[in-house]
Amino acid sequence: MAIKKTDGRRWVEMEFLVPGTPEQVWDAIATGPGMSAWFTPTTVDERVGGAIEFDFGDGAVSPAVITEWQPPERLGYEEHGWSGDAPPVATEVVVTSRSGDRCVVRMVHSLFTDRDDWDGELESFETGWPGFFEVLRLYLREFTGQRAANAFAVTQHPGDMVQAWSTLASALGVAGLDVGQPFETPTGTPELRGVVHRVHQTEDFRDVMLRLEGPCPGIAVVGGCAPGGEARVMVSLYLYGDEAADTAAAEAPKWRSWMAQLVHADRAAT
Repeated sequence: MAIKKTDGRRWVEMEFLVPGTPEQVWDAIATGPGMSAWFTPTTVDERVGGAIEFDFGDGAVSPAVITEWQPPERLGYEEHGWSGDAPPVATEVVVTSRSGDRCVVRMVHSLFTDRDDWDGELESFETGWPGFFEVLRLYLREFTGQRAANAFAVTQHPGDMVQAWSTLASALGVAGLDVGQPFETPTGTPELRGVVHRVHQTEDFRDVMLRLEGPCPGIAVVGGCAPGGEARVMVSLYLYGDEAADTAAAEAPKWRSWMAQLVHADRAAT
């Protein structure tokens, strides 16, 4: 959907259907433990005027202030400094119940400006969120309410998006997989074992999502993207259950080391 504009306001909006009661969905999208279970490590002070912090790793923290708090239906927050000297971006999230323990979540990101400078960043919300929404759906369907922990490994690649993804997909053995296939990483690679849940490719994004059985029940996303034309590859683990925290702490350094070696080899070859 294109950016909508009227009277100095610019916005993008998205709707998506997820499993769960309004209370379950609210817990997942409006609390720190809930958002950390499918998005990125997040803390939430659950009140109007309270702070939200999204931790994207390597010191990159995006702060926000809660402007609306109406559980389990409506959350609003405002982020400052989200993109250079851009004006604040306001986010509104509305949860509407549907039959069969399902909910529609409507998310709107708004900027108040007459300038076109940040239209690209505003549009990026539309392209960036859908992959996380897929993690959210699977989390709500199979893991909601469980203890959660995550581990991420992200690094830049010297090639373009096609080269970067080819390197990562070949090394992990995910190239050519189809939904429903069993999967296990090859010898010499940190363990991922489970079933392929989603395969997605566009010009700017590649990802394969796995429903994990090992090293711990959870979700893994193996992906690549090229923000600003700079290729990056990543492995994101969302782990659940009583062993999730210990497993995430053990697996994160393995993946970071393995990814660094993979990209180093590609740099040496170019």
